[in-house]
Formats: sequence, structure tokens, C-alpha cells
Amino acid sequence: MLIPGPDTRVVELRVHGVQGTTPQSLVDAVAAVDVAGDGLGRVVRPADRLRRPAPGPVLHTPGRPVSRVVEGYVWGRMTSGGWAKATWALLFPFSLANVAHWMLPPVPVGSTAAHLLGLALRGLLRLAALLLTVLLIAQLAVVSLDLLAAQCLAPGSTCLWGPTWLSGTPWVRTAVGLAPIALAVLVLRQVSSVDWRIGRGVPAAAPGSPSGLPGAHVATDPDTPALRTLHLVAGLGAAVVIALGGPLGPSSDGLAARVCWGLGVVLVALPALATAVIDDPTGGAPHRGGRWLRAALGVRPRRVLNAVAWLVFGATGVVLTRLPVRLPGADLAVQVVAGSVALVCAAIGVLLAPAALLARRTWSGLPRDLRPWAGGWMAAPVLAVAALLGGGFGAGVALALRRVLGHGVLPRGYDYITLLWGVAGVLGLLVATAMVAATGMVRWSSLRRDKEWAREAALLHSGRARDLTKAARAWWWARWEQRHSHHVVIVGAFVLVGGAVPAAWLRLRGVDLSGWVRPFATVGVLVLALLALALLRAVWLAARRPDAARQLGILADLAAFWPREAHPVVPPCYALKVVPELVNRVREHLAEPDTRVVLAGHSQGSLLAAVAAARLLEELPESQAARLGLVTAGSQLQWAYPRAFPAVVPHASLARLAGGLHGRWRALCRGTDPLGGAVTTWDRQVYGGMLLGVGFRADGTTGALPPAQRGPTGALVLGGDHWLPDPQRGPFTGRRWSPGVNGHRDYTSDPEWDRAVAMAAGLHDPGVVLVPPARVPGTLMPPLPASSARPRTVPKTAPNADAPPAPRSGEPPATEPTPEPTTNPARPEPG
Repeated sequence: MLIPGPDTRVVELRVHGVQGTTPQSLVDAVAAVDVAGDGLGRVVRPADRLRRPAPGPVLHTPGRPVSRVVEGYVWGRMTSGGWAKATWALLFPFSLANVAHWMLPPVPVGSTAAHLLGLALRGLLRLAALLLTVLLIAQLAVVSLDLLAAQCLAPGSTCLWGPTWLSGTPWVRTAVGLAPIALAVLVLRQVSSVDWRIGRGVPAAAPGSPSGLPGAHVATDPDTPALRTLHLVAGLGAAVVIALGGPLGPSSDGLAARVCWGLGVVLVALPALATAVIDDPTGGAPHRGGRWLRAALGVRPRRVLNAVAWLVFGATGVVLTRLPVRLPGADLAVQVVAGSVALVCAAIGVLLAPAALLARRTWSGLPRDLRPWAGGWMAAPVLAVAALLGGGFGAGVALALRRVLGHGVLPRGYDYITLLWGVAGVLGLLVATAMVAATGMVRWSSLRRDKEWAREAALLHSGRARDLTKAARAWWWARWEQRHSHHVVIVGAFVLVGGAVPAAWLRLRGVDLSGWVRPFATVGVLVLALLALALLRAVWLAARRPDAARQLGILADLAAFWPREAHPVVPPCYALKVVPELVNRVREHLAEPDTRVVLAGHSQGSLLAAVAAARLLEELPESQAARLGLVTAGSQLQWAYPRAFPAVVPHASLARLAGGLHGRWRALCRGTDPLGGAVTTWDRQVYGGMLLGVGFRADGTTGALPPAQRGPTGALVLGGDHWLPDPQRGPFTGRRWSPGVNGHRDYTSDPEWDRAVAMAAGLHDPGVVLVPPARVPGTLMPPLPASSARPRTVPKTAPNADAPPAPRSGEPPATEPTPEPTTNPARPEPG
């Protein structure tokens, strides 16, 4: 541990999680001011009345107070706000397909079979993502070309306002049908072209880092421009094929129509082939087979391909001067695309099984609670949900528009889609009822038998019966959500697939929906209409009300962390901007010899802070790396990310990061937090009144840890994890008070936060507990004199020896020591 000098200061750089936050809440101040950044990535500090950057609260350490600067990195504007970002919710199926790529199991070194399976899975995932784009355009063509232009605007139609000059002018009907498709393609191009620019002088991370640290492969994808072109060209080609007759051939005998139809088929087939065989850039090398394809998809070839696609699309509008009353190929086209998506998803699910078995040796030595979800097979249900949501949303829009128009006939395949969602809706209701009943029975049984589900809570709230009752209930529900959240996704995927099986079987057999099947189709119509209307209403509210945008953007924020690897038409990856700018800001502070920097991340911000700390350990010299610390709060870095993304954030990478920080990684956690948990310890148990466990040690090894020590404010410190009592003890004089069960919010209000920051800065030995003198309730604790600043060491074999008796809830803690008061007023962070 470096010895602090007289000019030592600590810079605490905070990173918030999803849903965004205000700058004031992030830095715990009544006002905040920007000190760096470009408006999207903002570095803020507390401000005084003249809106000047103000110093942060003094950080009390066992030796002496140390000055502290509190900064916050605000990135919420990258994922919420305005119509443009609100419409990203409509692309959520695309985002899920992109996330599924990052959930693939790792490829063990030296395994040829695993390497070939990995190449096949990545190619099939990109093909499935391309087919999702084609499915979207095909469903839009059904709505605009068939339902609206061909049927509603047909001569003599009484749709909407009746016959008008639109229905009497053939080329106008064609333009009305093709214009929404062209607009959709332009919007998709615009969304996929948006990218966040990092600040000046900030180098971007190099792809394919072999360090083995968390997020080493989270880098920009050089194939994104090529994928963008392939997706948009395939969408335009699908629109051309559907408009001119569908997959069976052109409906017109004219030479121009046949040529355009043939070119449309080529514009769909060529991108599909290129997407499937393009190499993976994160593990690619110049000598691999994808190099020729990258050269063929350079800047100039992409421009030529785009120009050809738009010319063919425009020529189709000229050729199709007179629309028929019904588009003959729309029904078959949608079914062919949907069937192709189903086949590719099934192939991915089959190939994932041997790939996960081959990768099992990389995690077989871990405890069961640390192994990947579904044995590394989690990408399959996520992709299935993406495909079925994408098809269901398009069908829901078509059904809702037909109901609004009061006219028109949809393709026959839509009847089987309604059956799919009807069966899935009924199955979902039955499964949800069974899950609720089972959960209630387990909960009732545990209460009836007085089973202790949270023995750690009994240690944290010893002598506080009322707080223990509240905490035990919250611990039970939080633990249930963490253990079964992925089960909900898997069950939801199987429910949707269960609805798709009878629908596909009846369609292949050509069975008409009648008799007992009709009620399920009626339920499906209702479910699809509610799905489409609810999503569109959410987008409307998100654009008009920022609070609703943050609520809607929870899943979008999580999905947008990952770069565009499988699907280019997704929101830009904010990690590619946040992480380099965090790294650059930390380097600027560490350039001063007496400055120590602590990266502090909450929830999703903990992942950003951990990846930034890993990059810094790779780049910094040892003299500067020794002055870097990390604090995570409410983090998913153990129970979620290594289990969902075993190839990107494996457990071994967290161990390597903990070893590189040498005990300067402190994790604040609450058992009442359903979204966050322990990070550096596992296999915890209470034995003999002591909290024991296994975890990362300060020397970089992994193994059994000494018993947890109780901090001066009631927290239990086991290894690098600080288990906070929730509800908090106190209130404490001179500190902001956050009453009740806080769960996932407001970690900075706990007095243990400052102690964790001091440990992460290397100013506080985790094996030393500073027990200040007793105080009179309601008065501030005086600063420790220099002569009595020597801390008292608590033996590790007796963790509760110096723990003061805790009063009952609601009574002032007469003998409980008060943490150091802060000089900066604060406001609670919103949930």
C-alpha cells in the first residue's frame, strides 16, 4: 500500500447505471456543473452558488483526512430523449439478435471442432439477423403495397373516404405503396449510421485484446459498414420481389418486369451468402478466409451495390404502373422468410449444444451458481424471442391497421400467426399461473417452517427485530429474482415456440382454421393488437416524457452496451465512447503524482467502470496503476454478466482484474437488491455467528477468506464485498438519510461508501477497523487528534468482537459510532 503524502488527494469518478440520472444526483449535490465532455458524455462536479466547481467532501482515513474531488460521468443522453431515440424501441428484436451473438459460448484454445462450430454459429446468427431485416420489409410491403395501395385505394373501393382521384391514377397508387418502404429503408440506414464520437485526443480501444480482462473484445466492428449495406440491399431486393409477384416469379410477362424480378432475387441471395460467410473480426486475422470478402465489400463496391439496389427499386415503381387488386406473391413471400428464420434459429439451437459441451471445460471447475446460464446455450432462446417478437410486431401492426381501415384482406399466413400468438398467450397464462402458485407455495412453506432464507440478514440486523423482518422479506424476493430471471426468459421462449409448432404444422398441412382452433386465433388477434399498440404508445410517451423514456430504455440500455456484431441496424454502442473517455479522464488525473483515482460504478455503470479499469491496467505503468481503485455498487458482475456472456466477461477475467488491483476493488452489495449482488465472493455461509465464504484475495489468488469483519456502521466486509444493512442504521448526524428498504438505489447514502472509497484508494487497510470514541447522540463526532489516530485492529478470527450493540429500529444509536460528516449537501438519487 502506497503511503499517502501531505498533498495526496482522491478523485472519485462515478458512473451511473441504466435509466440515466441527473448530474446532481450522481455527485450527491444540490447543483452540478460540467467540467469536461461534449454534451453526450459529460463529466460533472458539484457546484457552488456561483456555479463554479466545488471541492467534494473530505475523505476520512485512519491516518488523517484526505481531500477528495467528486466527479461524475453522465451518459444517459446516448440512450434516451427525443423521437429519434424513442423509436429505437421498435428495433428491439434486432437488438436482441445482436445481443445473442455476444452470448455464444467461448471457443477453447486448441479445439478445432469448437473453432469450426464457432464460425458456423456466428455466420448463422448474422444470417438470422439479416432475415429479420428482410422479414420487417416484407411485412411492411404487405401493409403498404397490398393492404393500403392495392386494396384500400383500388378503383371503386369504399375504404376510408371512398373513391378519389388517388384510386383513379395507377402510378399514384404504386407510389403510395412503395414510399413507406423507401422511407423505412432510409430510416434504417440513418439509425445504423449513427455512431458516437469520442472526445478529441482519446484513442479508441484496439479490437481483439488478448489480455483476458473483462470486456477485452468489446471494440468497434470493422464489418459494420459492410453489414449495413448487405441488410439494406437485401431489404430493397425483398420489396422488389414481393411487388413483382413473389418468390414463384413475376406476375407480368413483360421483359422489364422479369429483369427487375431477377435482379431483386439476386439482391436478396447475394447479401444472404455474404453475411453467412463473412469472417468474425473480433478473432479474425488478415490471413483468414474472410479477407477477400472484406476487400469485395470496400467503400466503392458498397456504393455501387447501394446504387444498383435503389435503381432496381425505382425501376420497379416504373414497371409496376398498375397495381392489381391483390398482390399475388405477398402471402408466400412472408411465409418463406418466416420459415427461413425458423430454420436458421433451429440450426443455431442444434449447433449450440455441442459448442456448449466443448466449452464446458472452461467453467466446469466453478460452483454451480457461477456457471453460464443454460449451460452456455442461452443464445438460442434469446434469438427465438427476437424472431418471434419481430414477426409478431409486424403482424400486430397489420391487424391493427386493417381494423382501423375497416377494409382489406390480409395474407392467409397471418391467420396462422394469430394462432401462434393465441396458443402462446394461453400457454403463457397457464405457465404464469403455475409459476406464481409455485412461488407462493414455496414462500408460504418457508414462513410456516420458520426457515431462515437470509441468515446473513440476521447478522446485519442483530438486535433490530423490525428491520430484520423487512430485510428478510426483501432478501427472499431479491434472491428469487436473481436465481430465476433467466428461467423466465427460457420459459417465455419455449412458450412462444410451443405456440409456433401447431401453427406451423397446420399451415404445412393446409388445414383451415375453424372449429376449436378459431378461439385461439381470436385470442392471438387480441394479443398481437395489444403488443403493437402498447409498443407504439410506449414510443409516443418516451418521446414526450423523458421519465417514460428512461423506463422504456432499461432493456434498450442493456442491449446497446454491445457493439454491432450481428445486426447493424441497432442503436450505437455507448461503451465504445464511455470506456475510452473514462480511461482518458483517469489518465489525466493520474498524471499528477499525488492523485489517486477511484472509478465508482453503479449497476450497469459497474460494468463500464470495470472494463475501463481493465483497459487502464493494460496501458498504465506500474507507478500509476498502483494509484487506481475500483468501487462497484449494485453490480451484476457475478450473478448476470459472466453467466450470460461467458466469452466476453468470464469469471476468470474478473479474477484477473481483482488480482491486478491487489485488494483495491471494493464491491458494495445489499441482499435486498434484486438487480445487484456480491462480486468478489461466493459460496457464503453463516457458521458460529460468522460470515464465511470463498473469493478473490488481495494477492491475486482465489480461495477461502477470513471471516467477515463488521465495519463501524454495521456493514459486514468479506473479502472485497461490503454487505450493507438495509434498512440502514442511523440516522447519522451530518449525513443524508435514506430510510426504508433501498434495494437497488441510493448506495452513496450509506456511510460505508466513503470507507470503501478509502480502501479502493489504498488509504485504508481492509484488515483494520477504525473504532472512533463514543459520542453523545445528536452531536457531530469530533475529528480524531493526531496522537490518537492509531486504529484498533480487530482479529480476523473474531469478527464481531468490536461490534457495538445495535439499538432497536427507530431509536437513536447511543453507542453506535457516527461516520464522518460530509460538507456537501445531497439529494437522494431517484429510483
